[in-house]
Amino acid sequence: MRKENTKKVKIQELKPDLRVVKKVKTKPYSDIDLNNWREYSHIKTDTWWEFASRDKSNGHSNDYHGNYIPQIAQQLYERFTKKGDIVLDMFLGSGTSAIEALNMGRRCIGVELKQEQTDIVKSKFSPKELVTDINLICGDSANKKIKEKIQARLDVMRRDKAQFLVLHPPYDGIIKFSDKKEDLSNCATPEDFYALFKEVAQNGYDLLEKGRFAALIIGDEYKNGEIVPLSSECCYRMREIGFKHKATIVKNMEGNERAKGKKANLWRYRSLNGGFYVFKHEYIYVFQKV
Repeated sequence: MRKENTKKVKIQELKPDLRVVKKVKTKPYSDIDLNNWREYSHIKTDTWWEFASRDKSNGHSNDYHGNYIPQIAQQLYERFTKKGDIVLDMFLGSGTSAIEALNMGRRCIGVELKQEQTDIVKSKFSPKELVTDINLICGDSANKKIKEKIQARLDVMRRDKAQFLVLHPPYDGIIKFSDKKEDLSNCATPEDFYALFKEVAQNGYDLLEKGRFAALIIGDEYKNGEIVPLSSECCYRMREIGFKHKATIVKNMEGNERAKGKKANLWRYRSLNGGFYVFKHEYIYVFQKV
């Protein structure tokens, strides 16, 4: 009789996987996963922002004097918005806010005073994008009636309010953008500028969702032999409206200017002769609607 093979086969006992998968931890206004916060080293968290040059990729260019650099939008959008959110820009200019919103999976409503400039920005987007993701309005951002037009666009985009507000006004009369009396660059006095800016900011505040954030991008002016503190005065108006002041960021201006010649000997002479210093910075103020 043949002896059967009695060799025992060892059956490996399967053990349950005891690893814990952490739930994604985000804030209501951001897609940043705070459980993996180390992966976001590209996001600035201090108050000094330095950029060597302007980003001219992905639809951006430097064809408009006075626009802000795309890196500011990139930083602010990732920090304070979620995909699908609507950015409201009350001084659209060359469309930086809208271009970067599309690049980052956000949407944008932009208001621009000049019709010709609105048409130029429209040409940067496809007809489909101008229906689904980008809404451009030619109008006066300080006028109360502009809120009705913006609200109508919000309704089409199926949101009650915007989720992020961008304010990048003219720096008083440093650059004249048009001959329109509604243009902030044509204000007769700084006091007129502050009053008109506050009206724009109030409209933006009213259209912003509670708990969400706003950014004011602005610099100061040197006029009649002294500093005109546009930045701090406009910041004060934002707080008067009801915004909570969250941060003051200083950003270098080198690399995002066009043909100003501030590095030339002429500006060094003017500085030494006039007893002033040449601006190399501007401000980004961050606020929250509470």
